Amino acid sequence: MAFQYWGECTEKCRNIFIVETVCVAWFSMEFLLRFLQAESKMQFLRNPLNVIDVIAILPYYISLVVDSEDTSDEAELNGAGTSRGYLDKLGLILRVMRALRILYVMRLARHSLGLQTLGLTMQRSMREFGLLLLFLCVAVALFSPLVHLAEKEFSKGKATGPNSFSSIPASYWWAIISMTTVGYGDMVPYSIPGQVVAFSSILSGILIMAFPATSIFHVFSRSYHELKREQEMIYKEERVAILDATAKEDAQRLLKRDSFSWAIANRNSLRKDNGTAAIQPTLTAAACCKDI
Repeated sequence: MAFQYWGECTEKCRNIFIVETVCVAWFSMEFLLRFLQAESKMQFLRNPLNVIDVIAILPYYISLVVDSEDTSDEAELNGAGTSRGYLDKLGLILRVMRALRILYVMRLARHSLGLQTLGLTMQRSMREFGLLLLFLCVAVALFSPLVHLAEKEFSKGKATGPNSFSSIPASYWWAIISMTTVGYGDMVPYSIPGQVVAFSSILSGILIMAFPATSIFHVFSRSYHELKREQEMIYKEERVAILDATAKEDAQRLLKRDSFSWAIANRNSLRKDNGTAAIQPTLTAAACCKDI
């Protein structure tokens, strides 16, 4: 619920709350129906996409409970004149729960081939990501002391303040943004040795980022083709199932029509047989009278 800080809700946030309530109710009903239709309840709950659904839906209900407790406790504390520390904690929990609602976007992974491919690639490339992090940490630990030493010895008085290379831990931030080629520009080396170190760190960062990128790209391509083939197979199976169901319905309809036609023909043949049997004695009697 998008309440303002002073506890009043405007017409706009009230409309947003109504839309959110409708969406959460729909998501909750859809999740419960899928849970009831699942063959294995534990396997259903262990599915990462279903876990994301639960994490995305629960903050709404938790925020409702916390909001109700917040208002009641606020009235009690105001009447008693005690501290508002408990209310501050509840407000923090409420804001965190509201922020978790952004996980609604993760529900798109159930219907998006690209997001499914991204998640599968990250799952299969954990080793490559670990190597990338290791390379980056080693390079940061190498270039941070070098740039700190260069700026401390060769640029005295040129850079002072919180954005200077005042210590080796403060230089870590500069090494990270330089090696990842972000370059915010908040920390800049002024000396020639410092600029040489910066050039080396940037070049090393490009090479370090490129080493695992090839392997991750191949994993992404392979995962994309696998998921695409699975979706095509599922689509074909659904089409075959629909065609089989349609063929069975047509066969049953033809069978009913043939059985109905056979029943009518059988009834007509029985009527003809009964009429022939009734005429036969009459002809026999007439023949006997003629002979006499």
